[in-house]
Amino acid sequence: MNTIKSSLIFCLFLVLHSCTPDNVNLASLLDDTESQLGEGAIWDHDNGRLLWVDILSKTLYLYYPKDDSYQAHLLPGRIGTVVPIDKRYVALAIEDGIYRLDLETERLDTIALIEPGLDINRFNDGKCDPSGRLWAGTMNLAEDTASGSLYCILPDGTFERKLDQITISNGIVWSSDKRKMYYIDTPTGNIDVFDYDDESGKIANRRLLRHVEKSLGFPDGMAIDSEDNLWVGLWNGNAVAKFDGKTGELLDKIAVPAHNVTSCAFGGDQLKTLYITTARVDMSDDELKQYPLAGGLFTYKVDVSGAKSPNFR
Repeated sequence: MNTIKSSLIFCLFLVLHSCTPDNVNLASLLDDTESQLGEGAIWDHDNGRLLWVDILSKTLYLYYPKDDSYQAHLLPGRIGTVVPIDKRYVALAIEDGIYRLDLETERLDTIALIEPGLDINRFNDGKCDPSGRLWAGTMNLAEDTASGSLYCILPDGTFERKLDQITISNGIVWSSDKRKMYYIDTPTGNIDVFDYDDESGKIANRRLLRHVEKSLGFPDGMAIDSEDNLWVGLWNGNAVAKFDGKTGELLDKIAVPAHNVTSCAFGGDQLKTLYITTARVDMSDDELKQYPLAGGLFTYKVDVSGAKSPNFR
């Protein structure tokens, strides 16, 4: 992670783009991780650390802002998402199922095999609901067929399919009153909202909150703040967009010097630091020259606190 080189490149980016109105709100580079497909950012509030993955390099990353240190764990398969369990353990969606990783010994145990043998799919994004159930979805590897599903998984390994006919299961969050669930199937361009019952985990009444225009990019990973507004990474969009959680109105954009913005998470002591993952995959040589920091990890200071992401429990 060549931070000196990255800082010089980023300063050049600021000089070139600082006068552009769209870049008034501009994310800062934290580390030039050069991730092929950085994803799944989540803040572990109990242990003061950021977790995220590089799906294609099969790597889990942990970042500790207090001492600016990192850990990396290489896994045997492509990791779609990570959620904390406690200080020692995390849950991972890898390829065809859900697994528990011991961060001290790197032992990997199976929680649930969910799509074994379904080679056209792999697990992608996911998060825990307010009661600690893990919701994780699968995606079609060719990204052209609705062969994916969204599952709800319990720590004992039992699971339930909640949605099917999904192409790329992506961002998912819940409202502060635990009565709404927001969800993204990326190729549709839609941010959908469901009625949600936290006691039973049931969802109903799916409806469109916002169709994200292609001029903005494709909606990818998503976080929610304490005011129930949605912060959405924009693939092919060079930005994180902030949408009103009630009306879907575009409220703000945070420009990111990377073409494919994949996920974001609120972190830090007051949950006012937005951590942003990006990707280098699916970029032309010209695009990589234009955005040399693609694949980096970025941050942006926000005025509103984020919502805590529950642990898997």
